[in-house]
Amino acid sequence: MDKFRVQGPTTLQGEVTISGAKNAALPILFAALLAEEPVEIQNVPKLKDVDTSMKLLSQLGAKVERNGSVHIDASQVNVFCAPYDLVKTMRASIWALGPLVARFGQGQVSLPGGCTIGARPVDLHITGLEQLGATIKLEEGYVKASVEGRLKGAHIVMDKVSVGATVTIMCAATLAEGTTIIENAAREPEIVDTANFLVTLGAKIAGQGTDRITIEGVERLGGGVYRVLPDRIETGTFLVAAAISRGKILCRNAQPDTLDAVLAKLRDAGADIEVGEDWISLDMHGKRPKAVNVRTAPHPAFPTDMQAQFTLLNLVAEGTGFITETVFENRFYARA
Repeated sequence: MDKFRVQGPTTLQGEVTISGAKNAALPILFAALLAEEPVEIQNVPKLKDVDTSMKLLSQLGAKVERNGSVHIDASQVNVFCAPYDLVKTMRASIWALGPLVARFGQGQVSLPGGCTIGARPVDLHITGLEQLGATIKLEEGYVKASVEGRLKGAHIVMDKVSVGATVTIMCAATLAEGTTIIENAAREPEIVDTANFLVTLGAKIAGQGTDRITIEGVERLGGGVYRVLPDRIETGTFLVAAAISRGKILCRNAQPDTLDAVLAKLRDAGADIEVGEDWISLDMHGKRPKAVNVRTAPHPAFPTDMQAQFTLLNLVAEGTGFITETVFENRFYARA
């Protein structure tokens, strides 16, 4: 499809069921490479990046099926290189590197492609794996990691908060010998979800959701069944769409405690919001939203992935609002 044509104006009203979180599903799919027994992953969203990840896992030798849930059997993985033709379209492919080197002692991933909203270098991934004892080489556009025997636990202080690098280090450390401590770790709900998935497989992880994560390495991970958490960005996007159109919406299969900063700003904009255990409702009562000031920062502050939506809200809102982006230097450019 080349374009969407939307006939408006209209007021959005109704109910929507929220999908599983893309930013949790992708690292969980790659973390399944650590498992020596089959895993079942529920509530995986139907997205191009998910399809690409499943193709990549299949190319590595895993048996991957989707029948409602995604079923992965990585017991027969025998290829340790993620090729450019798949990696070029998706940054998440770098998450294959940690599990490959941790379980098999080797892994190669083409330098990733994907979106263009900032530098997003892989140096923090590389540094973290090196601190765990991996040897890293950059050759012909590939990141090549290897280790003799098992990785070794380490005390890692991250130079900056990075969701991606936190995932890589945490996954690799689950099979390392000894204890790994990650300081200045990312605190996003998707980090917590990935950690909880690993715990389901038998990993020993504590502190997820704080800036200090402790991983006690184990010799092997087994199988299990896990359900991906709801997508907080999808939830927030529907809520903002209803607010912009002066409408009313009920989001089911949501997780309100992952959206505290977003819900606070929507209330500031004049929305009447109610929450339950797994739902969020918003009602503007036909009123025009009020402009709000937004400053992005790592979780639990306001998420950068909701910045564009609130920019649109401010365009139609009453008053003046300021948007400050502190996470990705090119986010405004990418939106334009």
